Amino acid sequence: MAKTFGEDSPSYSTIKKWVANFKRGKESVKDDPRSGRPKTATSENEVDVIHRMIMNDRRVTIRHIEHSLGISYGSVQNVLSNILGKNNLSARWVPRMLTRHQKLNRLEVSRTLLALFQSIPANFLKRFVTQDETWVHHFDPESKEQSKEWTKKGSQPPKKFKRVASVGKVIASVFWDSEGVIMIDYLQKGQIINGEYYASELRQLKAAIKEKRRGKLRAGVLLLHDNAPVHTAHVSVAVATQCGFELLPHPPYSPDLAPSDFYLFPKLKFHLRGHRFETDDDVIHAVEAYLEAQDATYFQQGVAKLEHRWTKCIEVRGDYVEK
Repeated sequence: MAKTFGEDSPSYSTIKKWVANFKRGKESVKDDPRSGRPKTATSENEVDVIHRMIMNDRRVTIRHIEHSLGISYGSVQNVLSNILGKNNLSARWVPRMLTRHQKLNRLEVSRTLLALFQSIPANFLKRFVTQDETWVHHFDPESKEQSKEWTKKGSQPPKKFKRVASVGKVIASVFWDSEGVIMIDYLQKGQIINGEYYASELRQLKAAIKEKRRGKLRAGVLLLHDNAPVHTAHVSVAVATQCGFELLPHPPYSPDLAPSDFYLFPKLKFHLRGHRFETDDDVIHAVEAYLEAQDATYFQQGVAKLEHRWTKCIEVRGDYVEK
């Protein structure tokens, strides 16, 4: 059964319970009606746990929280939207309402980077490098749109079974530019990403740029990453300076201004959805096969979208840019 259904297989204890129920004469696989309502997330403790979960991983899904805490999907959604005031933007949880200070910060950063880009666009693209991390699951179900099938007019639609993302996953740290991927680092089991770890990645990045992007180090690398603690740690900033990288400003809660978040990762994950991988190595092979299959135009388009997004952010006075 596990080979056939994988992550969707019922547990041994569940099978044992239903065998016993059938022996007692039960015929339906549905639970018997019971009084009371499903457990809802209304306690302060549950709200606090959900808040910590999205702060630790801004890409965590409602389904993951639902299954981790054993509370209903609607309750989690209510906590995120109505109590914590979060929206899901570019696959990350961000505040629904930005403060005036946050908007001003986004506005000023967008003006600064747009001016830098427009001064000499070709020079900016030559020097630009961006980085971000993402989780890639062993199995991520197809979206509703992807799972559509052609059927004969008047026939019954195919039955769909509820599927959730698998527990197995790999965290990938991707460094790329307008020419393509420069380096990918995969976090090993038992390791954690901290300032020291990210600093070691930056040293590897310098070596990779020297090997793959002739003249880029001499021109001066412009590195764009978000303001996660590992990126702003003293050791990370110090090593970036030692490597000769100029760190571009990036405002908090701004995945809409990060090309990995609004372009690269969504496209990668859309491609991988519906595929089941047995091991971490299978995931890594699939990620690299997809990225290696893309030509330079693919990556140029992702970086070029920054000009539009900075312009739009200025037009909306620092508010979120949806598209």
